[in-house]
Amino acid sequence: MVARVSSVASPSSSETAGYVMVILFGVFFSLVTSGLIWLEWKFAKANTTSESFNTAGRTVKTGLIANVIVSQWTWAATLLQSSNVAWQYGVSGPFWYASGATIQIILFGILAVEIKRKAPNAHTLLEIVRARWGNTAHKVFFVFAIMTNTIVTAMLLLGGASVMNALTGMNLYAACMLIPVGVILYTAVGGLKATFIASCVNSFYVLIMLCLFSMLVYASSDAVLGSPEKVWTNLRDAVAFNYPTPPPADMKLGPVEDNKGGSYLTMFSEGGLIFGIINIIGNFGTVFVDQSYYMGAIASKPSASWKGYILGGLMWFSIPFTLATALGLGSRAANLPLTAAEAGSGLVPPATAVYLLGTSGAWVISLMLLMAVTSTANSELIAVSSLISYDIYRTYINPKATGKDIIKVSRWGIVGFGIFMGILAIVLFEIGLSLGWVYLFMGIVIGGAVFPIYACLTWKKASAAGAMTGAIVGTICGFIVWLVTAQAYSGSISVDTLGGNYPMLGGNLASIFVSMIVCSIMSFMKPQDYDWQTTREIALVEEDGVADEKELAPEDGPEAMDKAAKVMARVCWGMSLVLILLWPLLTLPAGVFSLGYFQFWVILSIIWGFVATAVGIFLPFWESRAALGAIAKGLFTCSPVEGEQEAVGQQVFPSPSFGKLPEEQVIAK
Repeated sequence: MVARVSSVASPSSSETAGYVMVILFGVFFSLVTSGLIWLEWKFAKANTTSESFNTAGRTVKTGLIANVIVSQWTWAATLLQSSNVAWQYGVSGPFWYASGATIQIILFGILAVEIKRKAPNAHTLLEIVRARWGNTAHKVFFVFAIMTNTIVTAMLLLGGASVMNALTGMNLYAACMLIPVGVILYTAVGGLKATFIASCVNSFYVLIMLCLFSMLVYASSDAVLGSPEKVWTNLRDAVAFNYPTPPPADMKLGPVEDNKGGSYLTMFSEGGLIFGIINIIGNFGTVFVDQSYYMGAIASKPSASWKGYILGGLMWFSIPFTLATALGLGSRAANLPLTAAEAGSGLVPPATAVYLLGTSGAWVISLMLLMAVTSTANSELIAVSSLISYDIYRTYINPKATGKDIIKVSRWGIVGFGIFMGILAIVLFEIGLSLGWVYLFMGIVIGGAVFPIYACLTWKKASAAGAMTGAIVGTICGFIVWLVTAQAYSGSISVDTLGGNYPMLGGNLASIFVSMIVCSIMSFMKPQDYDWQTTREIALVEEDGVADEKELAPEDGPEAMDKAAKVMARVCWGMSLVLILLWPLLTLPAGVFSLGYFQFWVILSIIWGFVATAVGIFLPFWESRAALGAIAKGLFTCSPVEGEQEAVGQQVFPSPSFGKLPEEQVIAK
C-alpha cells in the first residue's frame, strides 16, 4: 500500500497566517453578531435588557436550540479526540464517543421540560438549587458549576492551541490568550443572543465539512482511500503489517491490543468499551452540571425546550460518528506517520485532512477547530458571567441590583473569565497535561454533582443534606479510587499512570455512583417532600413582559408540558438504552466486520451526517421565516416592523400541576 503522507509535525501554513486567522475570526463574528442585533433593535423594536442579554427573551425555537446544542457540544475534543479513539481502537472508537456523549443531551431534555414547569423564571441552575435547598447548598454546587466551566474551557484551549501550533506554527501561549479575545468581544456586546447566532453559523460550517470529509474518504478517486472497500482492505492489512516497506519504529502498527483478532474492524474492543464507559460517566457531569446547557433550556420556548435537546442530540451524534469514522479510520488506512503521542495531542484529523487536501486541508481543519472552540467558549463565558451576576452579585452583594447593574457585571465577568482561562491553559501546558488526559479526568472532579442536580428537579424527596453530602463524598471517593488504582496497576503515581484507562475508569465510576447511593440513602432516611413552589417564585430582575396563558400556543401550554414531562422520561431513557446497549449488542454477532457489513456501517454514518446537516441548516430558517421576512421588509422600506412583538421575560403557566404563582408575581402585560 503506497501512502501519500504529509507530516503534521511541522507547520503546514505560515505562523503569520495563524495569527491573522485567529484575530480576524474574532473581529468577523463581533461585527456580524453586533450587526444582526442592531437590525433586530432597529426594525423589530427589540431592546437590550438584562433578561434579553442572559435569556434571549425565552422564545428561541426548536431549530436554533438544536443547532446551539450541536455547536456547544462540539468541543475541540469532539473533532480531535473522537478521531484519536478511531485511530486507537478502530470502528468502536467513533461509536462509543458518539453514543456515550449523545445520551446526556437527550436525557437533559427531561430537565429542560421540568425547568419550564417548575422554575419558568429562573436565570441559572443555581437559582433553582438555592430556592429549593438554601444558601449552603447553593455555595456547594456553585463550586461544582465553576469547576465544570473551567475544565470545559481548559479543554477547548488545550486542543485549539495545540492544533493551531501544529498547523500554522503559532506560538502555543499566544494561541491560548488570543483565541478567547475574539470570543470575549462579541459575547460581551451581544450576550446570549450573540452566542446563539455565532453558534448557529459554526454549526453550519462543521456539519458541511463533515459531509465533505466523509465523501473524500469514502467516495473519491484517491488511490489509497476513496471507497469503503479500499479502507476496509487497508485496515485489514494494517493488522498483518502488510506494507511494501518496513514501518517506522515509532509508529503503532499491527494488531490492536484486546480487540477481537487484533482488528480495527470490530466492536469487540476492550479498550473501546472502557473508553465508552468513561465517556458516558464523565459527560454526564459536563452537561448536567454545566450552566450553559441550562441557559439553552431557559432561553427556549416551552415546546422547544424538549424538542430542541432531542433533535440536537441526534444531530450531534453525526459529528463524532461520521467525522471520526472518516478521518480517524482514514488515517490508519492511509498509514499516516503518526505516533501515539501525536494522536493523543489531537493531530489525527489534521493529518488526514492534509493528506486529502494538502495545505487547504490544514486551513479547513484550523477553521473547523476555531469554530468548535469559539462556539463552546462563548457559551461557557456567558454561562460563567450569569453565575457571577445572578448567583454572586445579585444574591450576596447587591440584592436590589437593576437590569443595568446585571448587564455591567455580566460583561465584566465575561472579560475576567476569558483572560483567566487563557492563563490557566498556559499553566496546564507547562504541567504537561494533554487534551485526552483532561477529557478523561473531568468526570472524577464533577461526577459527584450529577445525581443531586438531576434529583433537584425530578425527585421531591431529595434533601439538601443528602445532595450536598452525596456530591462531596462521591468526589472524594472518586479521587481515592483514582489514586489507589493507579498505584495498584502501575506501582507508582504520576501524570502518565493516572491517565491510564483503569484508574480513570475507577475514579469516574466511584464519583458518580457513590454520590448517587449516599444522596439516595440520606434522602430516604429524611425526605424533604418538596412541592417546587419556591422555585416557581424566582423573580425577574426586570419586568420585560409576560406571556399570558391565553397567548400561549397549544403546544406551549400547561397541559402540553404536563404531557411532555410524562412522555419524555420514557422516550429519553428508551433512546439512551438503544444507543448504549441495544445497538452495540446487535453488532457483536458480526465479529470482525466483513466488507459488506463495513460498507453498511459507513453508509449509515454518511446518511446520518447528511440528514443532520440538512435539518440543521434549513429548520432554523423555516421556523424564523416570518421574523426574517419582517426584517427584510424593514431593510427595504427603512421602517420598523409594525405590530405586536413577541413577549419576552416571565412565563407563567397557571395550571393545577404547575401551581399558581402568588398574585404579586404575575405581571400584567
